Amino acid sequence: MNTDPLFTVRIWDLPTRLFHWVLAACVMGLIVSGNIGGNAMVWHFRLGYAVFSLLLFRGVWGFVGGHWSRWSRLPLGLNSVQRYLQGRAHTTLVAGHNPLGSWSVLALLFFLSLQVATGLFSDDEIANMGPLSSLASGTWVSLATNWHKHWGKLILILLVLLHLVAIAWYSWRKRQALVAAMWHGDKVLPEAVTASKDVASMRLRAAVCLLLACGIVAFVFSWGS
Repeated sequence: MNTDPLFTVRIWDLPTRLFHWVLAACVMGLIVSGNIGGNAMVWHFRLGYAVFSLLLFRGVWGFVGGHWSRWSRLPLGLNSVQRYLQGRAHTTLVAGHNPLGSWSVLALLFFLSLQVATGLFSDDEIANMGPLSSLASGTWVSLATNWHKHWGKLILILLVLLHLVAIAWYSWRKRQALVAAMWHGDKVLPEAVTASKDVASMRLRAAVCLLLACGIVAFVFSWGS
């Protein structure tokens, strides 16, 4: 019988958790509305602006957010990946995102950002055009539209599916409740590690960051219009 002590640690602060779930809902809404087309494209654009705001927020939150939400806490080095794959990872290496999860997060955020950027310049030449499409040449608009409607969409769907498969695998094989941890913020670990601050002052900081992000998105929209 294992009698080693376990420690419950706050890993994910509330702003990070809200970002995760709202982003997931927006991405699913974008996929559905994009496939439906027609009048649903009104919501496709709205959700696109929401994702744009969320990505800007997450970029800043990675510098000023909770301990495990910061970019500096992502174990991206080759040595970290090797130790993890060999089963030699220290608790601090996997308390937040593990090395493979860290690369997965960056890939998803990168392609989401690319999808948002190309959406801003897209034009289907029928009824829908991005707010910045009039500022680019026809060649760039065509390239952006083609990527946004085909390769970018496909890659994002594959990354989302891979993300879901990974969560299921960790839950089944390693008994790690990743979904629960992202819901309530806590992880049960074999060692005590630095906890993320999750207090009112941090949430106020997050609100300011989100407002700034929304302001930037509104400026971009008005600039194109």
